[in-house]
Amino acid sequence: MKKNIAIIGCGNLGKSIAHGLLQNPNFDAGQLILTRRNVTSLEEFATKGVRVFTDNAKAAAEAEIVILGVKPYNVKPIMQEISSELDISKHTIISLATGVTLSEIASEISSDAVIFRAMPNVAADIQESVTCVCHQNASDTQVQEVNELFNSIGITIPIDENLMEAATVLGACGIAYVLRFMRAMIQGGIQIGFDSATASKIVNQTMKGAAELMIQNNLHPEEVIDKVTTPKGCTIVGLNEMEHHGFSSSLVRGVLASFEKIEK
Repeated sequence: MKKNIAIIGCGNLGKSIAHGLLQNPNFDAGQLILTRRNVTSLEEFATKGVRVFTDNAKAAAEAEIVILGVKPYNVKPIMQEISSELDISKHTIISLATGVTLSEIASEISSDAVIFRAMPNVAADIQESVTCVCHQNASDTQVQEVNELFNSIGITIPIDENLMEAATVLGACGIAYVLRFMRAMIQGGIQIGFDSATASKIVNQTMKGAAELMIQNNLHPEEVIDKVTTPKGCTIVGLNEMEHHGFSSSLVRGVLASFEKIEK
């Protein structure tokens, strides 16, 4: 991709996307523009050739793809700030904000504007994000460009807009759920005799191996679970103990609680 990309309001997620893009050998750092009120935290990017601004309107004017990395309540004011620099024949707008619809964003510029909503996660930092995407008014070429952008930091899945909040919970919040599970595994490992570093190494690789097993062999979790739960074995005893204490139901309830928070 040869278009300039501006990430407006470059916080933690924006930085993860920037890191991922810069790891792509086909991406030129000079194509990337980052903005933030206090640019001190963006100095590492400036040293790599990325353009760093405090002026959001200037960033939008110099880009063809504008990624809104701001909080939902800041989308409207930011759109008002940069709208005079947006040309619907030139710009593609991508919002990362949860709960702000395509039509709400369009109302600040034009109903004919090319707008995407995207929900990546912080694994973009190492090019392992999953990004769910929906759009309005985009041509096949523009869809391909946005997919190319997010495929450079992981994988991209097209979804209907009514599933964007669910995608936020499962793909973005989901990182925290998985990490909390891993932390608990590590704590258990320490209790049964491992030092923290060794327990972490075992758990990290076990999680990575489990995920790759599912992805590469296109398996359902229960297919693999059945292979390792032998009769009267230690695995089934551990699983049953976890389920007695609400392991699966607590995870499901956590997912639902996060979703209900967004929906309010």
